[in-house]
Amino acid sequence: MIRKLAATAALLGLTASPAFAHLDPVAHGSFAAGFSHPLFGTDHILAMVAVGLWAALLAQATDRRALWLVPSAFVGTMILGFAAAMLDLPLPFVEPVILASVVVIGLLAAVALNVRTVLAMAMVGFFAFFHGHAHGGEIGEAGAWSYAVGFAVATALLHAAGVAAGLLLGKAFGTASGRLATRLAGGAAALGGIWLALAG
Repeated sequence: MIRKLAATAALLGLTASPAFAHLDPVAHGSFAAGFSHPLFGTDHILAMVAVGLWAALLAQATDRRALWLVPSAFVGTMILGFAAAMLDLPLPFVEPVILASVVVIGLLAAVALNVRTVLAMAMVGFFAFFHGHAHGGEIGEAGAWSYAVGFAVATALLHAAGVAAGLLLGKAFGTASGRLATRLAGGAAALGGIWLALAG
């Protein structure tokens, strides 16, 4: 059952399409508009899946709690960033830091950096605050908190896709080869972030 849920989450995250982005909250509801928002930008998708990949690597190496603590730290801190945007608190360099998050978190997975779970939570939380602020800055006509719930759920699913990918690669190829495949996926995310930075 757990394997089926993990595989489903991975497929949902990996097949997310920008075609559903920025739904009109009047026509589709604020939750749907919020849910679609993280699926619009490749930078958001790559960063959030990379968080899951790194969490899976940390869990396999030292602390199984990293599977849920690291993604939870991202989602929770992202909500704080969203609240800051709703309060009109300025935050500099939002877009550059979001792009940097793709590269940095992808590289953390690529090198399988093994740190204490609490430090990993703080590291992803730093970037999550900027992601949340960006969501708040682009809310449009959506109702704030139903919109926030929507993008939080979508973000959690993208994290789950990364976690599931890391765990499934380990089961498919064995521990060492599976970790290598997960690290390569993190490297691909980092390269995607570099490409986005250069293309932008």
